[in-house]
Amino acid sequence: MTRQDLTQLPPAQLPPAQLPPAQLPPAHAGAPARGRSGGRRTPAVLVVGAVLLAALFGVYPLLDRVDSPVVQTIDDALDHGTTASGPTGVAGGEIPDGAATLDDDLPAITGLDPALADAVRQAAADAAADDIDFWITSGWRSPAYQQELLDAAVRKHGSLEAARRVVATPEKSRHIGGKAVDIGPTEADYWMIQHGTDYGLCQVYENEMWHFELLTEPGGTCPPMLKDGAAG
Repeated sequence: MTRQDLTQLPPAQLPPAQLPPAQLPPAHAGAPARGRSGGRRTPAVLVVGAVLLAALFGVYPLLDRVDSPVVQTIDDALDHGTTASGPTGVAGGEIPDGAATLDDDLPAITGLDPALADAVRQAAADAAADDIDFWITSGWRSPAYQQELLDAAVRKHGSLEAARRVVATPEKSRHIGGKAVDIGPTEADYWMIQHGTDYGLCQVYENEMWHFELLTEPGGTCPPMLKDGAAG
């Protein structure tokens, strides 16, 4: 193609090298131009990301500790897949004065399994005949109230592992179904340890002389006790 032929072509058909400078297309047509702000985007993103990571692990250091009570509590909840639901306070099974009788109209009492309540009632009557005061210090509990007790035990003992020796999780507590009672005072506990099998009532944990469940027939033999709640 001669120079004369080129001069006769419309601008759109001219090779790029022949276009006047003002008509040359950008080197990267359709790509964003890299100005000052475009050139600094990557460092800016890195800075923001670093700040977020620092804030996350600075404010929430427990997330980086696998053995922390918080992480263990979350893991335990995920393992069992149970949500601690229901009421707390008196409606959830709390006994306001710390002691009740089987005649008290409290959810902690009315929520007990009928067979367990009958056995405890008989034991209480016979203990009274021996001049032994006999109280119910805890009975039925809602899952939410049980979780509340467990959370308090974690704060007191410093870890979930230690807390579970004295307070069961909602998934394992027999109080949830009204299948367990805690008895007081200490004199009544000793009386129950000696006579409980007459009613089918058994001490369950070595470290909880007050916790009894209906685990045998009247006059039967109780199963071996567990070391603590974590072993159940």
